[in-house]
Amino acid sequence: MKRRSIILGGVGMLALSRPSFAEYAGRTVVDFETPERPGTLIVNTGEKSLLRILGEGLAMRYPVAVGKEGHDWAGIAQVGRKVEWPTWTPPADMIARKPELAKWADGMPGGPENPLGARALYLYANGKDTLFRIHGTNEPASIGHAASSGCIRMLNEHIEGIYEQTPLGTKVIVV
Repeated sequence: MKRRSIILGGVGMLALSRPSFAEYAGRTVVDFETPERPGTLIVNTGEKSLLRILGEGLAMRYPVAVGKEGHDWAGIAQVGRKVEWPTWTPPADMIARKPELAKWADGMPGGPENPLGARALYLYANGKDTLFRIHGTNEPASIGHAASSGCIRMLNEHIEGIYEQTPLGTKVIVV
């Protein structure tokens, strides 16, 4: 059984045949029936979209970039931390793949060159940091693709809005 079908049992009516990224390059209000509370974030990695539940059968859909094959994550988490212009620290396995990143082993300060973009939501499960994030990007052309090392990338203008609307403890479902 695929991870999507296991997790979707609790999500509700997630249609798996949504338009591709090319058909909705910006954020869009969509019909979306779910038992999840307004404010819940649902990431559909197959569609490369993030849905913010609005309630009354509606959601705001955003295009995202997702993890490359072998770097993806699925599950249920909560927003455990929020940071404006976050510091980026490449994990050891990324530095092993790309030795030129070793100069940032102690962290790259936030700013326009930082790969985490303008804002980051840190995902926690069972009180522990999953090491996965929903964050902005300094590579807007990556949106709509499997391009990251696991995190969910959004356009900076989109993550800035999500950041403001999403309190700590918000439920996040990644399928």
